[in-house]
Amino acid sequence: MNSVVPHQQRVLSGMRPTGRLHLGHYHGVLKNWLKLQQEYECFFFVADWHALTTHYESPQIISESVWEMVIDWLAAGVDPQHATIFLQSRVPQHAELHVLLSMITPLSWLERVPTYKDQQLKLKDKDLSTYGFLGYPLLQAADILIYRAGMVPVGEDQVVHVELTREVARRFNHLYGREPDYEERAEAAIKKIGKKAGKIYRDARRAYVEQGDQEALEKARQLLENQQNISLGDKERLFGYLEGGGRIILPEPQPMLTPAAKMPGLDGQKMSKSYDNTISLRDDPQVIEKALRRMPTDPARVRRDDPGNPEKCPVWAFHQVYSQNETREWVMKGCRSAGIGCIECKQPVIDAVLLELKPVQERAVEFAKDPTLVRNIVMEGCQRARDIAEETMTTVREAIGLGYR
Repeated sequence: MNSVVPHQQRVLSGMRPTGRLHLGHYHGVLKNWLKLQQEYECFFFVADWHALTTHYESPQIISESVWEMVIDWLAAGVDPQHATIFLQSRVPQHAELHVLLSMITPLSWLERVPTYKDQQLKLKDKDLSTYGFLGYPLLQAADILIYRAGMVPVGEDQVVHVELTREVARRFNHLYGREPDYEERAEAAIKKIGKKAGKIYRDARRAYVEQGDQEALEKARQLLENQQNISLGDKERLFGYLEGGGRIILPEPQPMLTPAAKMPGLDGQKMSKSYDNTISLRDDPQVIEKALRRMPTDPARVRRDDPGNPEKCPVWAFHQVYSQNETREWVMKGCRSAGIGCIECKQPVIDAVLLELKPVQERAVEFAKDPTLVRNIVMEGCQRARDIAEETMTTVREAIGLGYR
């Protein structure tokens, strides 16, 4: 994969290694990754530094989970030929950019992030009055900006983190994108793209700056993305000049809203290790079947011939994920009329879950047998990530005045 990719086509996403992956991860994150890797240049990383923000007292959980989680990714279908898989802590540029961004980010921006106080309330058993916990949204911003990622797949509750990243990038560009001879350099860069392209760029810039023409802005952006005969620095200048500002050193990412996770836990709540209601991707089939058979059902169905209401039963939520309309209609009718028992109702779910996980588990066995292969995949991904991250940091250091010669 070529590192010189339009930043809008680059996607970044990560996952904290704090335990075995379960069906909630598979349906909520991994299935989406499998689609994205076919359409975009994807970077998927193990967020081990982020895990330390809440598990700093028990780091063994992290070290034990890293390789197991990568095996789960690969077994689920994440393809190293189509996506870069790497460890956050093996790309030190994340930390360097985090430090530099912390110099310009107002403290109030971090304190107002909703999850800051929410997580402190939810995790009362942990001491989260640390700088690491306060600053983790800024580390997330560094994770995104270091790769100039154009899109970040998130749920609605995480959009605020992408918005913070956009604000930080905007502030950085405002502070450091204005070179003393910025306009002269921008005008010189226009000449480099040729007369015809230069005229299109100037006309579009005028239409946007003077009339706010969004169509003209997008046309000029596309023109710049396709330019191969100018340097990255000149391209950054022209993107900034286009909008009447300074050089865009760190492009602002966009949130890519993902569908809300539909995978319920065994008790009907959200599937989560903290609720002890999960089915892990590599659980033995007998363990999975036993867990599903023991799922609670509608409390109104005390006896086999008691009618029930599927919408009050956790098993119905599984049917909504795994069953076709015909099966759902059979469940709805049979449950309400007591025509089927709860064990009968659960069987199609059991069959579907086992069928879905069978190929995943088979691939996991093969990867687990070859730990060297797994480590090589990750190390190659780390090297690629470092190369691209260093390109960004070279530009950042020079913009700030730290590019010593």
